[in-house]
Amino acid sequence: MNDQELLRYSKQIMLPQIDVEGQQKIIDSTMLIIGMGGLGSPTALYLAAAGVGHIIIADFDQVELSNLQRQIIHRTSDIGDDKVNSAKSKLLELNPNIKVTIANELVHTDNLSSLIKDVDIVLDGTDNFESRFEINKACVEFQKPLVSAAVIRLEGQISVFKGYEKDQPCYQCLYSQEGSGRENCVENGVLAPVAGLIGTIQALQAIKVLLNLGEQLCGVLMLVDALDLSFRKVKIVKDSECPICGLNLIV
Repeated sequence: MNDQELLRYSKQIMLPQIDVEGQQKIIDSTMLIIGMGGLGSPTALYLAAAGVGHIIIADFDQVELSNLQRQIIHRTSDIGDDKVNSAKSKLLELNPNIKVTIANELVHTDNLSSLIKDVDIVLDGTDNFESRFEINKACVEFQKPLVSAAVIRLEGQISVFKGYEKDQPCYQCLYSQEGSGRENCVENGVLAPVAGLIGTIQALQAIKVLLNLGEQLCGVLMLVDALDLSFRKVKIVKDSECPICGLNLIV
């Protein structure tokens, strides 16, 4: 770290849990954020501010007026621009010391391998189950921690999945592909600060996983009810018959 970086990250370095060694590990890390919407916006901003050295952002969509209520990385002047381009400019403006790589495409089985294979952590901020299942499968295959979050109405949830480990569930242990619902915030709405709350926790969990700090919500689903301001944790059990991470598939 140079003198400017030491000053920029000084308040984190002061923390005994981080120190210079932890900050350097953050700087040396690569994280993939899939989805530059209501969750990806605060997640990306906080990870960039914290000093994650290489952030890869993937999204295929363009900025629309209706996005701006909750997707705080974008501005009115960005309407019509690709979300990844809009987000990249804000992240580099916030922290020019980092590298931002964009993937202006819909994630699918064919391109997930190249996106995921060299990163340290994957953060899923997508709003559909099909993408979530594909991302989960790739994370298990390449043995990458997956920080998955979702938000709808005044509720949110977040968990960390390490399904490649024998005692840890994957996303599909929680939601079967056949029985998953199809609700999303586009059809049901979401209160803007709820997306910010969950996205911020998602960024926090990613840093904690990277540095192996405290409770990391591995095998635990945190449910947040913003109306009651309540937080509840539910244990997720590994499904031995899971087609993605079942015990007979883990070597």
